[in-house]
Amino acid sequence: MTDNNIKNRILYEDNHIIVVNKRVGEITQGDKTGDEPLGEMLKQYIKTRDDKPGNVFIGVVHRIDRPVSGVVIFAKTSKALARLNNMFRDGNIHKIYYAIVKNKPQPEEATLIHNLLRNEKVNKSYVTKEATNNSKQAKLHYKLISSSDKYFLLEIELMTGRHHQIRCQLSAIGCPIKGDLKYGAPRSNEDGGISLHARKIEFIHPVSNTNIEIIAPFPENDLWKFF
Repeated sequence: MTDNNIKNRILYEDNHIIVVNKRVGEITQGDKTGDEPLGEMLKQYIKTRDDKPGNVFIGVVHRIDRPVSGVVIFAKTSKALARLNNMFRDGNIHKIYYAIVKNKPQPEEATLIHNLLRNEKVNKSYVTKEATNNSKQAKLHYKLISSSDKYFLLEIELMTGRHHQIRCQLSAIGCPIKGDLKYGAPRSNEDGGISLHARKIEFIHPVSNTNIEIIAPFPENDLWKFF
């Protein structure tokens, strides 16, 4: 990954935080694949750009799935990391996603509440009819905002942060995300990703206490451009 690629995808930066538009296929944090995560790319970029002799601090605050694109916040100081972690835990980060689905949701706008059970062996979440000791409540609000001949664009407000939540909940109402084979889409996308984009994030800055609102441009492909 070249500096230029990272540079052009930085959506916001100050002394405490840096916000990047993640591409499909990138991982936010290291995993068993051994692929270079976005956090490490950022460290190298900042080290080179700022000519820093020592290690660069980049703290992972939250993650979005590998096949998903969009806005990701990283902390540049331990103070910001601790405060952002608390804000995510307490639900004080406002997140909006956009998803392209094959089937039109009925109704066109609704709040979904499901109990989700995560199966780590297959890396998938399932809706359970009843709440169990291992399940977690998942809540989101969606609305249909545009459509084409074949597809429908949904805006999703995430109210909880569960594993594969949007993917699982939309699949549960018969609207799997385009390209998401794991949750019922018939075909994969050419880029190996799914048509889910973390579009907007809004929060109070963990140090300056100012309101921050960041919007991530859509991926460069024809379907997103259509919408």
